[in-house]
Amino acid sequence: MDEEWFERLFRAHAPRVHRYLLRRAPSDAEDLAAEVMAIAWRRRADVPTGAELPWLYRTAGHVLANHRRRRHATPSGQPPPEAHDVDPAELVIADQAVRAVLAALSPRDRQVLLLHAWEGLTAEDLAAVLGISRGGADAALSRARARLAAAWDA
Repeated sequence: MDEEWFERLFRAHAPRVHRYLLRRAPSDAEDLAAEVMAIAWRRRADVPTGAELPWLYRTAGHVLANHRRRRHATPSGQPPPEAHDVDPAELVIADQAVRAVLAALSPRDRQVLLLHAWEGLTAEDLAAVLGISRGGADAALSRARARLAAAWDA
């Protein structure tokens, strides 16, 4: 039973999780995606039925953050002062104007907009990924869109 559940989960969602990580950590995406799926297997009782993909995206975000912390840590375990949490997905955007406008937004606004636009998440899925209510996700998306429009017009 568990093996069948995992097979279905993997077939349905592993490619999207991989693409999500590929845009953010191209050289490590396969390993990170494998780690996310291994976590899903180990924590299968915690994966919400009907909201598997948002759970996987949220887990992928945690795995990616841990990966970046490990990668940028000094021997003392502290990140170096010059280490920046740069999202490679933003670096591949070819249009300089779009890059400049996205850079003017907060990391949270960028995350909300990119999860919605690039990953195709609905407000309900955004809520699950961000760990907030559906209304909170709607508000976050609305605010992020308004800030994007304001930054674009500036």
